[in-house]
Formats: sequence, structure tokens, C-alpha cells
Amino acid sequence: MERESMEVDVVIVGAGPAGLATAIRLGQLAEETGQELAIVVLEKGSEVGAHILSGAVLDPRSLNELLPDWQDRGAPLNQPVKRDKFVFLTENSSLPWPEFMMLPAMKNHGNYIISLGNLCRWLGEQCEAMGIEVFPGFAAAEILYDDQGRVCGVATGDMGVGKDGEQKPTFEPGMELRAKYTVFAEGCRGSLGKQLMDKFGLRQGVQPQTYGIGIKELWQVDPEKHQAGTVMHTAGWPMKPDTYGGSFLYHLEDNQVATGFVVGLDYKNPYLSPFDEFQRWKQHYYIRDVFEGGKRIAYGARALNEGGLQSLPKLVFPGGCMVGCEAGFLNTPRIKGSHAAMKTGMMAAESIAAALGRGEEYGVLEDYPEAFQKSWLYDELYRARNVRPAFKWGLFGGTIYAGIDQLVFRGKAPWTLSHHGTDHESLVDKSKAKPIDYPKPDGVISFDKPSSVYLSNTNHEEDQPVHLTLKDDSVPVKHNLARYDAPEQRFCPAGVYEIVDEDGAGPRLQINAQNCVHCKTCDIKDPTQNINWVTPEGGGGPNYPNM
Repeated sequence: MERESMEVDVVIVGAGPAGLATAIRLGQLAEETGQELAIVVLEKGSEVGAHILSGAVLDPRSLNELLPDWQDRGAPLNQPVKRDKFVFLTENSSLPWPEFMMLPAMKNHGNYIISLGNLCRWLGEQCEAMGIEVFPGFAAAEILYDDQGRVCGVATGDMGVGKDGEQKPTFEPGMELRAKYTVFAEGCRGSLGKQLMDKFGLRQGVQPQTYGIGIKELWQVDPEKHQAGTVMHTAGWPMKPDTYGGSFLYHLEDNQVATGFVVGLDYKNPYLSPFDEFQRWKQHYYIRDVFEGGKRIAYGARALNEGGLQSLPKLVFPGGCMVGCEAGFLNTPRIKGSHAAMKTGMMAAESIAAALGRGEEYGVLEDYPEAFQKSWLYDELYRARNVRPAFKWGLFGGTIYAGIDQLVFRGKAPWTLSHHGTDHESLVDKSKAKPIDYPKPDGVISFDKPSSVYLSNTNHEEDQPVHLTLKDDSVPVKHNLARYDAPEQRFCPAGVYEIVDEDGAGPRLQINAQNCVHCKTCDIKDPTQNINWVTPEGGGGPNYPNM
């Protein structure tokens, strides 16, 4: 079957905060100038918000700029931050940090504790009210190029293809969406974004991107233990001082608490399991009490960019641009990226509208990165740029440096620190690492991976090509198992990767792709970059409620 084709002015890949802000700002500018713009937003999740996962404490600055009347429109920002807490943990003690000594980045007055998924659902409604077409359940699987090598749109993936690659009776070919400009807003480690960076050399001259994995749970807690508006972060135990990471615990409305753990993916010990570190953290005496008598109601995981300003790629190329976490816009010391994602989407929209107004198509939107350089967001990321790379000196060295950088220099030190290198090259051989004995989950406060994945509502059509592809099938056993004891078994937070030995035939890697929560950690941390995450059928993956 031939693919159908649809001609539009702008196609946006991804209905996260960046993509939806791009669409809304384009719609606003079209109304202001009298332009008629055909705008389409593609979303691989079953609905807008299904794949969205973040802490999340939202700085409303970008939302105030985009939709100043968001309160009247009923935006789901219901819980303002009332109190900040920061605690250093050891295995048997806790040290609350005085609030007056907290870094400015850790103070959240004026921010809101939210479900980012619900905010995206609301932003999607604003798009549709403006006549913008939002298509959930359609995964952009291919970039389209014209005969001059310019991006001219995307194609959605075929539906109804079996594991063997053959067409099933339900087969439907993907659709081509041809656009004058294409905006890529897939989020952290986007599969199409990786291709664009290689094709157009967008990462030349910048530092490597570095990442973390964030694992999150949503709890309904005992009302007597609920402290609405409290934001707490911890550092230290159970992480070793040479491993970057920490926790968050946010008290939303309705006796709900969002909690999670972030581990920098530059960790060295191949036996480390971010999922199990999180489960162990919840058992600390200072933390456990919050959850006793409560109920875990949701689970998920997602990689996040930590590289900051010095790791941003070139944002534009002929026919399109990158916005939000696709490019790496996240303020690591603030642990915030949604306001940055929205602001970049708005600036990209203004550049696209201006280009279309001049009659330019498939051009290079140079005024978008120029606008970023002049924006408050650039200043914010510039001031934050030296904090994350300082933690290559460990928890104590990084903390001391961050205090000097942020309190003495106000983020304007006359130097820029370099990152450690790439995350996939950071593991040491198993012979040089100490195995970690994680406690068995109790099923009350701590849990195993299968029961956790169940709460993510993850679902994939089982008879489809595996979307976790291997460049070389021999590498998992010959290299990863031999040198690192198969770390993919541990860095995946969903139990996708298992080493099995059936009937004594020798070890092999089994990929349980139906468990995948689309976090992208395997694509980032795999030591030889042998695992390549590609889009499954649209609508597959997690279905996060209130995350």
C-alpha cells in the first residue's frame, strides 16, 4: 500500500510542554497577523500526557508569558509551594539543611507542585480550542527529506506489522505529514533527534550530553502525614559519595505525595541498580514514616538531560528545529525543565511564524537560537552551567564548589567547567567493582520491578517488531556480560533485559520489550551503544495517570 500524504504548514513531533507551547504560540501569532496556518501535533502516547513523567515543581514564568489568564482557564496548578526542605542522609542519621543556607536554585517560592501529565492534557485542550490538530497514538518514525536534503516533514510508523516483519491482516501504512517547518519535541534522547544530530552535525563543538534516570512513584498517604505544599530533597545515602544522585518528595493536593529518585548515568559501578537504590532509600527511618499507612498508586521512569548550557547542540537545520528536552534544556541545580521547554517552544514558534510571514519555507531558523541567546532562559542556564560538572569531584567536592559558584560568584564565574565525558563510557570492569546486596522488597514500602511496571499501565502490541534493537546480537554476552556482568539487567527500571540460559545452551539476552516504559536509559547507558531505541507502534508504552 502507498502511504497517504498530508500537507501542513508546521508539524510538531511530541505533545509535551515544549511541543504544545510551540503549537499554542503559533496559533496565537496566526490570529494576531491574520495568517492561516495548518498546525499538526503528533503524540506517540495513547493520549496527550500518557507518556509524560516529571517530579514536578513548575516555575510558572513561561506559562505566564504564554497564557497570562491560565488561572481563569482552569490550568491544573492547584498546589503552591509553601515550604522547602533539604536533608543530607547517612545510613543511620539525617541532617536537615537550614533554609537560609540553601542555594537559590533549591528555593521554590512562587512555584507549584503539579502533575506535568495533567498540565499537558490541559495544554492539549487549549490547542484544540484554537483549531490545532493534535493526533495522539501516532508515532513519528521517519524523517522526510526533500531532494536538497532539507527536512520536509515526518512519516508515522506502519501499524499491523508482525514480529517477523510481515504484514498482518490489520496492516495500515504510516502517513506522511509534509510540512514547511518541522519541530522536534520528543523529549530527552529523542530517537529522531539522534538521527538529526548525526546527519547535520549538530553536536560538533559542544560538550557531550550527560543524563540521569528519574524513577517516580505517586502515593496516597495518611492525611495526618500529609503536608500540602512541602517540597523536600535529599542527598547522600544510599548513594556512594562518588555517584551523583538524590531524591525528591513533593506533597501535592488531596493527600498525594510524588516521590522519586534520580541517579546520574555517569555512575561507575556496573552492579548499581537505580531502581533498587530508590526502593532502599524509602526504607530510611527519616523517609519511611511518610509512606506507612499509605498506598502506592502509580510508577514510572524517564531519563533527563543534565548537561546544561555547554551540552546544547545547534538548535536549527534546514526545514526544522529542536525544542525542550529534545535539545537538552534543563536547569539541573533547579531540577526543572518544563518552563525551559515551554520558553524554547515559544521562541521557535515566533521564528517559524516570521519565516512563513516572509514567504520562506524549509529554511534555517537562525533567529530562534539568536532569540535564545538574548532571553532570560539563557541567563538562567548560564548561571547554572558549572554546578553539575563539579560533581565529577564527588558529593562533597561538588557541594562545596556549588556553594561557592552560586553564592559567591552568583553563577558568573569567569570559567566554564567541562563534564566528565560520555555516560556510556563510565563503567568500570566488574573485576574492579563491588557487587551491591540490595534488600528484598517488603511489598509495603519497597517493591519489585514487575509490580511497579504493572502500575505504569504499560502495554504494547506483542506481535510487532521489537523496538529495542541491537546492532550486533553477540555484544550483550561477549562484551557486556563478560566485562560488566550485563548491566542492562540493572540499569533498566522495568525488567526489560534478562540474561537467560535455557536448556544449558549458554547465556543469551532476552528482551521483554512489552515492559518498556520508554525511559531511554538503555539507549544512553549501554557501554558500546549497541542498543538502539526506535519507536514502537503508536499508542504503545505507559499510560501514566496524574504523573
